[in-house]
Amino acid sequence: MTINPDISNPTTRKPLSVLKSHLHAACAATALLLATGSLAQAADLNALIWCDHADPALLQPFEEANGVKVNVKEFEGTGAGMAIVEQSQPGDWDVMVIDSIDIPRGVEKGLFEPLPEDKLPLADLFPQVKMDSSTVVDGKRYGITEKFGYNTIGYNKTKVDPADMQSLAALTGDKYKGKVAIYDYYLPVIGMAALAIGKKTAELTEADLPAIKEELLKMKANAKLVGEVTASQTALATGEVDILVGGGEWVTAGLAKENPALDFSIPREGAVLWSQSLAMFKDSKNKDTALKFIQYIMSPEGQARLATSACYWGMPANTKAALSDEQKKILRFDEQPDFLARAQPYPAPDADLDKKMQDVWTEMLQAQ
Repeated sequence: MTINPDISNPTTRKPLSVLKSHLHAACAATALLLATGSLAQAADLNALIWCDHADPALLQPFEEANGVKVNVKEFEGTGAGMAIVEQSQPGDWDVMVIDSIDIPRGVEKGLFEPLPEDKLPLADLFPQVKMDSSTVVDGKRYGITEKFGYNTIGYNKTKVDPADMQSLAALTGDKYKGKVAIYDYYLPVIGMAALAIGKKTAELTEADLPAIKEELLKMKANAKLVGEVTASQTALATGEVDILVGGGEWVTAGLAKENPALDFSIPREGAVLWSQSLAMFKDSKNKDTALKFIQYIMSPEGQARLATSACYWGMPANTKAALSDEQKKILRFDEQPDFLARAQPYPAPDADLDKKMQDVWTEMLQAQ
């Protein structure tokens, strides 16, 4: 398996309403680094994280309960995280947030420490997101899924018929022509195109690409824009478009209070599942604290705080997360078993197929 930068990584999908909060958190983290000096001296726990873990509302309860400070460095995408590790010294980092499907690569590089299963709430996790095929290597668990969600259809339910959003066919029909934005990241949207034509995302081959390309071109013909994160989310939030291909709870949940008309669907053909995990570094100098941190994040309180982080919302992996009824409603918590039954994992192509997928995506982008 090859690592694709930003694969299934919702940190590149920050809702507009939380960018300011995220900036404040990032500035606070930077100030902490400048004030305290080198990594080895800066904190009791050094964590490589996605932006949702920088939220003080998540970190402060752990710090206060354990009398420690958590020193965070934020990154986007597994590729970027691995580059930071390669430029660091052994022992610089204690824990890491990583795409669940990329854990085997970290194990292959000798980065991670096996986690004690008897000290983790594995029985409380949604079974479909335990991701044992990735988080367990050679019988040892090296990661635990903490948060997940979907690349699917985000939409304004006052502008479109929600019943139409129960099928991916709505993305290529004439009814919403010119009312669609496409999230500009090839893997999840190629995954959605594959689902639309009845293919399994985990079984894609080069032979499937012509049909996938045809489906993508149909989506593009309906699209008002194909945009990166901010552009596509802005288009949906402001009403420039009514549908976002590749959207999901990470777009709509964080904006629910500002715009309750935004929603997402898991169509009958399925959706593309993203998930993120926590791993402990083998060379960590603070393994006891690192395990306590992982246990806190996986606790009902930690899971609720992580799920509703200021940077982006997502589903907690722990079914016992201490969410309020309103938060559960926004995340559609009670519908998750049905959603998960229809979700499929991110495509994980080898290097050759990945290049060919990118070529197909480029052709779609350039199509008139």
